[in-house]
Amino acid sequence: MNIERGMVVKIDLNPAKGSETGKTRPGIVVTNNLYNERVPVIQVVPLTTWSEKKSNIRTNIVIEPTKKNGLKKKSIADCLQTRPLNRRYRLKKVLGKVSDEDLHKISEALKTVFGLH
Repeated sequence: MNIERGMVVKIDLNPAKGSETGKTRPGIVVTNNLYNERVPVIQVVPLTTWSEKKSNIRTNIVIEPTKKNGLKKKSIADCLQTRPLNRRYRLKKVLGKVSDEDLHKISEALKTVFGLH
């Protein structure tokens, strides 16, 4: 399966420990395409249910559902919970792809999370 940066994928994050995000849920692939082609581990930003409180956190990005991204409800990309996943075991299916604008917002949030500004 060809995985690209910006794809929305259904992922299994169990087992989770402590405050980690768990469950099977959508996530957005944030590793670059060169790594995605060659390495079995991808990095994803998990999506969680939208709430006003979560939407006010600087490193959370609101993602509206569209036909292109395959989401059914308004979500939050929680960039603080970025996770490496072995695609063979944790990736369930591809749902779609986020817009270039949403991917840019996620990239900016990840710069903040990792102190890359």
